[in-house]
Amino acid sequence: MAAIRSFIGTHDQNWEDEQLWTHRDLEVTMILDGSGRFQLENTEESVEAGHVVLIPSHVAHSFHAVTPIRFGVLLMDQVPDDVQGLFDSMIVDHKPRIIALSRLDRDHYERLFREWLRIRSTKLKSPERNYKAWMEILLLFLQEHCYDGHQALSISSIGDYIREHLQQSIPVSELAEMAGLTVEGFRKKFLKVYGMTPKHYQQRCRLSEAKWLLSSSDKDIQSISSLVGFEQLHSFSLWFKKMEGCPPSEWRTRQRLYHD
Repeated sequence: MAAIRSFIGTHDQNWEDEQLWTHRDLEVTMILDGSGRFQLENTEESVEAGHVVLIPSHVAHSFHAVTPIRFGVLLMDQVPDDVQGLFDSMIVDHKPRIIALSRLDRDHYERLFREWLRIRSTKLKSPERNYKAWMEILLLFLQEHCYDGHQALSISSIGDYIREHLQQSIPVSELAEMAGLTVEGFRKKFLKVYGMTPKHYQQRCRLSEAKWLLSSSDKDIQSISSLVGFEQLHSFSLWFKKMEGCPPSEWRTRQRLYHD
């Protein structure tokens, strides 16, 4: 059975590890607040809120605070092969990796991590299955949302902006300016990070939000139409039917019949 330790650690700006530590665990440490330094035997890098440090087993390392700092730490030992494979898929040459999450992705990961801590502290009927499932959830989330480099993080921040402004029709030129790129350069970078165009990404986010509101709320379809950026109900209905194969009212009815 996998051995898992996890906790949230809070320290002041004078805190630091006493030495370089090594352990057999796979380590996933996220900086939740503040900033600090991550040190290996021959290198040192700055880390700040939103950075996740993936550390393979038996790699000497230490953390040092620069400001008051808060960590979310996950230590995993004797993990199943598929969990090990998920971790390894984000690692190159058995070296630690620092990945940066956008603000929204950071908030989502922290909520997942806190829920995992709650689950971990309760008496479970099937602890081994629960632990494995949660290790996979946390690692899969990181795998899906990790980006290398400042430019990729800048693009993912634009993705956050699109998700938070679904009611607006945002010109690509405006998004490119926010990212400090030409329109063509922005399109290429966005496609590389998300695998789709900005317009397609916005449409996907709108559809996801519309389906969530239709299935989880009693809001009328006119209100939902407005919340996802359509001024006219007719336009929203035609768009939704094109995307899902049926009008939003019928889709909602099918969902409720299915769940009943």
